[in-house]
Amino acid sequence: QVQLVDSGGGLVQAGGSLRLSCAGSERTFSTYAVGWFRQAPGKEREFVAAISWSGGHTYYKDSVKGRFTVSRDNAKNTVSLQMNSLNPEDTAVYYCAADPSYNQITTTSRPRSWGQGTQVTVSS
Repeated sequence: QVQLVDSGGGLVQAGGSLRLSCAGSERTFSTYAVGWFRQAPGKEREFVAAISWSGGHTYYKDSVKGRFTVSRDNAKNTVSLQMNSLNPEDTAVYYCAADPSYNQITTTSRPRSWGQGTQVTVSS
C-alpha cells in the first residue's frame, strides 16, 4: 500500500483558513482515489471530502461544501484540502486516506492506506 504523509494543520481563529496536504510515497498515487476524514475528541471519525483518481470528480460533506476544496497535483504526487471560513466545529484531527480499489471514496468507503493525522484547531 502507498505510504501517506498528511500535514498543514495548526491553530487558527474562526473565519481563518488552512491548507492541508497529503503526499503519496509512490508514483501510482496519482491513480488512487483519495479522501479526507476527521475525528474530534469523543466523536466518531467522519468523512469530509474526496477526489476521484482522475481528479475530475469531488464529493463533500454537506457542512463543508462551499468552504472546503479538495484538489490534486499529479506532478507533485499530492492531494490538498483547502479549508476556508473555518469554525470551531471543524476542530479535529484530519486524516487523508487512499485506495486503488475505488474510482471515488465515499462516506462508506474503507480505504487501505491512511496518513498519520494532522491537528486542526479553530478558536472562537
